[in-house]
Amino acid sequence: MEDSEIVKLYFDRNEAAISESDAKYGGMLMNISYNILSDREDSRECVNDTYQKAWSSIPPNKTAGRLYRLRVKLKSVLEKEGVVL
Repeated sequence: MEDSEIVKLYFDRNEAAISESDAKYGGMLMNISYNILSDREDSRECVNDTYQKAWSSIPPNKTAGRLYRLRVKLKSVLEKEGVVL
């Protein structure tokens, strides 16, 4: 699925946005977080927090943007947890 379609799911408040994001970016996000945290459970929690923050930060019924914000959100969540990149 294209990024613009995934972002539209977020704007439409369709929960498939999370599963589509995970299908497309989950592996990359897990690799990044695992390389930093070295713990699978903590890494999965970090990735899930990223999806939740994306869900919360994208207001409904707006025009679609780029999904790269998920990558930026991962960094934000890691910094909030005290992990400095």
